[in-house]
Amino acid sequence: MSTDERPPVPEPLPHPVVDNHCHLDIGRGGEAWDTREAIDAAAAVGVPRIVQIGCDLPGARWAVAAAAEHPELVAGVALHPNEAPRILERDGRAALEAAWEEIERLAGAHDRVRAVGETGLDAFRTGAEGRAVQAESFRRHIDIAKRLDKTLVIHDRETHDEVLEVIDGEGAPDRWVMHCFSGDADFARACLDRGAYLSFAGTVTFKNAAPLREALRIVPRDRVLVETDAPYLTPSPFRGRTNASYLVPLTVRAMAAERGDDVTELCAAIDATTETAFGGSWGV
Repeated sequence: MSTDERPPVPEPLPHPVVDNHCHLDIGRGGEAWDTREAIDAAAAVGVPRIVQIGCDLPGARWAVAAAAEHPELVAGVALHPNEAPRILERDGRAALEAAWEEIERLAGAHDRVRAVGETGLDAFRTGAEGRAVQAESFRRHIDIAKRLDKTLVIHDRETHDEVLEVIDGEGAPDRWVMHCFSGDADFARACLDRGAYLSFAGTVTFKNAAPLREALRIVPRDRVLVETDAPYLTPSPFRGRTNASYLVPLTVRAMAAERGDDVTELCAAIDATTETAFGGSWGV
């Protein structure tokens, strides 16, 4: 997709923040945006650093290589919750075991790999027949994150209670992020009680997201993160168009307005919290 089809550039933020969840390797409606151009466009509006997430083996390999090449990036690697059942069905148990082993090798291959994720559970795209292997894969990723001291990044789609059951059963790692948080205030409190960081995407700007905005209001500043999940979840008023990290300012300003926060202060808090959540500073 050409850049002229993307939403217009928003006003830059008064303080830098990190897009803590992005898929620079994934195109939507066409080819993925050139990585260097995407990074530079984000930096120009106050988003100088990005966490690149790989969701399958090719994506995980790409994320590690991109983070090694670009100082603005760090990487997360995992089998997405919907990927593990696909591998098992298509290629069998041995291939799935080998995939988990490669994810562990990639997670430990470079100090710029800061996260294991996105892993977790998804009841929207995977049917009941795939849930057991989803949960098994989730537990395997939790174990990898703990042993390698990486941040755990959790995907949760229509599985709030089940995610907490696995976390409670396995024990949470020192640092874990609820990617694209989608619950209400009660679920937010349950995650916060267990030590989670909650990351908000463009969905918080959607008209039908009142419970999500209620959750946002109760999260302490030192537990709030922001993300794009680009190329998906473009914030209003551009919902449905291709997302990218340069659109983070739209979400941050909506978050600040909802919380009654000063934009500069919220940006500074998000920036510092992201460093803590992902194991320290990097890049520019």
